[in-house]
Amino acid sequence: MSLTKVIAIAGKPGLYEILGQTKGGFITTSLIDGKKAPVKNTQNVSVLSDIGIYTYETEVPLGQVFLAINEKYEGKEAISHKAPNNELAAMFSEVLPDYDEERVYVSNIKKVVQWYNLLVTSGFDFETIKEDFKKLEEAENAAE
Repeated sequence: MSLTKVIAIAGKPGLYEILGQTKGGFITTSLIDGKKAPVKNTQNVSVLSDIGIYTYETEVPLGQVFLAINEKYEGKEAISHKAPNNELAAMFSEVLPDYDEERVYVSNIKKVVQWYNLLVTSGFDFETIKEDFKKLEEAENAAE
Protein backbone atom coordinates (compact mmCIF):
# COMPACT_ATOMS: atom_id res chain seq x y z
CA MET A 1 0.00 0.00 0.00
CA SER A 2 1.20 3.49 -0.86
CA LEU A 3 -0.13 6.94 0.06
CA THR A 4 -1.16 7.28 -3.60
CA LYS A 5 -3.74 4.52 -2.93
CA VAL A 6 -5.03 5.88 0.40
CA ILE A 7 -7.92 8.35 0.40
CA ALA A 8 -10.09 10.30 2.80
CA ILE A 9 -13.75 10.58 1.82
CA ALA A 10 -15.61 13.75 2.83
CA GLY A 11 -18.32 12.99 5.35
CA LYS A 12 -16.98 9.51 6.19
CA PRO A 13 -14.68 8.70 9.09
CA GLY A 14 -11.29 7.08 8.64
CA LEU A 15 -9.18 6.30 5.61
CA TYR A 16 -9.78 4.00 2.68
CA GLU A 17 -7.48 2.07 0.36
CA ILE A 18 -8.37 2.07 -3.33
CA LEU A 19 -8.70 -1.52 -4.57
CA GLY A 20 -9.83 -0.92 -8.14
CA GLN A 21 -11.80 1.24 -10.53
CA THR A 22 -15.35 0.89 -11.73
CA LYS A 23 -17.26 2.67 -14.47
CA GLY A 24 -18.62 5.34 -12.11
CA GLY A 25 -15.92 5.49 -9.42
CA PHE A 26 -13.87 2.91 -7.57
CA ILE A 27 -13.94 0.18 -4.93
CA THR A 28 -12.31 0.87 -1.57
CA THR A 29 -11.68 -0.95 1.67
CA SER A 30 -11.81 0.78 5.04
CA LEU A 31 -8.58 0.83 7.05
CA ILE A 32 -10.70 0.83 10.22
CA ASP A 33 -12.78 -2.31 9.75
CA GLY A 34 -11.71 -3.76 6.38
CA LYS A 35 -15.18 -3.46 4.83
CA LYS A 36 -15.33 -2.91 1.09
CA ALA A 37 -17.40 -0.04 -0.25
CA PRO A 38 -17.98 1.62 -3.62
CA VAL A 39 -17.14 5.31 -4.03
CA LYS A 40 -18.86 7.31 -6.74
CA ASN A 41 -17.09 9.90 -8.89
CA THR A 42 -19.41 12.53 -7.43
CA GLN A 43 -18.10 12.04 -3.87
CA ASN A 44 -15.44 14.41 -2.63
CA VAL A 45 -12.23 12.44 -1.97
CA SER A 46 -8.68 13.46 -1.12
CA VAL A 47 -5.67 11.31 -2.00
CA LEU A 48 -3.23 11.54 0.90
CA SER A 49 -0.22 11.86 -1.41
CA ASP A 50 -1.75 15.05 -2.87
CA ILE A 51 -2.21 16.82 0.48
CA GLY A 52 0.28 19.43 1.67
CA ILE A 53 0.74 21.24 4.97
CA TYR A 54 1.44 24.97 4.85
CA THR A 55 4.71 26.30 6.20
CA TYR A 56 5.86 29.90 6.13
CA GLU A 57 7.98 29.17 3.04
CA THR A 58 6.16 26.47 1.07
CA GLU A 59 3.87 23.45 1.34
CA VAL A 60 5.27 20.23 2.79
CA PRO A 61 3.79 16.98 1.46
CA LEU A 62 1.72 15.10 4.04
CA GLY A 63 3.97 12.08 3.48
CA GLN A 64 6.97 14.02 4.84
CA VAL A 65 4.96 15.01 7.91
CA PHE A 66 3.99 11.36 8.45
CA LEU A 67 7.67 10.36 8.18
CA ALA A 68 8.64 12.98 10.76
CA ILE A 69 5.91 11.78 13.16
CA ASN A 70 6.95 8.17 12.52
CA GLU A 71 10.55 9.02 13.36
CA LYS A 72 9.58 10.93 16.51
CA TYR A 73 7.41 8.07 17.81
CA GLU A 74 9.75 5.33 16.51
CA GLY A 75 7.06 3.70 14.38
CA LYS A 76 4.50 3.59 17.17
CA GLU A 77 1.24 5.49 17.54
CA ALA A 78 1.48 9.22 18.27
CA ILE A 79 -0.49 11.03 20.95
CA SER A 80 -4.25 10.80 20.58
CA HIS A 81 -6.01 13.24 18.27
CA LYS A 82 -8.26 13.88 21.29
CA ALA A 83 -5.36 15.25 23.33
CA PRO A 84 -5.59 18.90 24.47
CA ASN A 85 -5.06 21.42 21.67
CA ASN A 86 -1.87 22.84 23.20
CA GLU A 87 -0.29 19.33 23.35
CA LEU A 88 -1.22 18.66 19.72
CA ALA A 89 0.19 22.00 18.59
CA ALA A 90 3.40 21.42 20.59
CA MET A 91 3.86 17.96 19.05
CA PHE A 92 3.19 19.29 15.56
CA SER A 93 5.71 22.12 15.97
CA GLU A 94 8.32 19.48 16.91
CA VAL A 95 7.77 17.46 13.72
CA LEU A 96 7.21 20.48 11.45
CA PRO A 97 8.80 23.49 13.21
CA ASP A 98 7.94 26.11 10.59
CA TYR A 99 4.29 25.20 9.96
CA ASP A 100 2.09 28.23 9.33
CA GLU A 101 0.10 28.59 12.55
CA GLU A 102 -2.36 30.99 10.91
CA ARG A 103 -3.30 28.62 8.06
CA VAL A 104 -2.90 25.22 9.78
CA TYR A 105 -5.66 24.93 12.35
CA VAL A 106 -5.79 22.58 15.32
CA SER A 107 -8.56 20.70 13.49
CA ASN A 108 -6.06 20.04 10.67
CA ILE A 109 -3.47 18.81 13.17
CA LYS A 110 -6.04 16.51 14.78
CA LYS A 111 -6.87 15.01 11.39
CA VAL A 112 -3.18 14.45 10.53
CA VAL A 113 -2.53 12.77 13.89
CA GLN A 114 -5.69 10.67 13.58
CA TRP A 115 -4.72 9.57 10.06
CA TYR A 116 -1.15 8.79 11.16
CA ASN A 117 -2.38 6.63 14.05
CA LEU A 118 -4.83 4.86 11.75
CA LEU A 119 -2.04 4.08 9.29
CA VAL A 120 0.12 2.70 12.11
CA THR A 121 -2.65 0.45 13.46
CA SER A 122 -3.42 -0.83 9.94
CA GLY A 123 0.22 -1.88 9.47
CA PHE A 124 1.14 0.74 6.87
CA ASP A 125 4.78 0.55 5.73
CA PHE A 126 6.14 4.10 5.97
CA GLU A 127 9.13 3.09 3.81
CA THR A 128 6.75 3.24 0.81
CA ILE A 129 6.56 7.02 1.31
CA LYS A 130 10.35 7.28 0.92
CA GLU A 131 10.15 5.11 -2.20
CA ASP A 132 7.39 7.33 -3.66
CA PHE A 133 9.50 10.46 -3.05
CA LYS A 134 12.52 8.77 -4.66
CA LYS A 135 10.47 7.83 -7.76
CA LEU A 136 9.10 11.36 -8.00
CA GLU A 137 12.60 12.84 -7.74
CA GLU A 138 13.91 10.47 -10.43
CA ALA A 139 11.01 11.39 -12.72
CA GLU A 140 11.70 15.11 -12.22
CA ASN A 141 15.41 14.61 -12.94
CA ALA A 142 14.62 12.60 -16.08
CA ALA A 143 12.32 15.38 -17.32
CA GLU A 144 15.11 17.98 -17.10
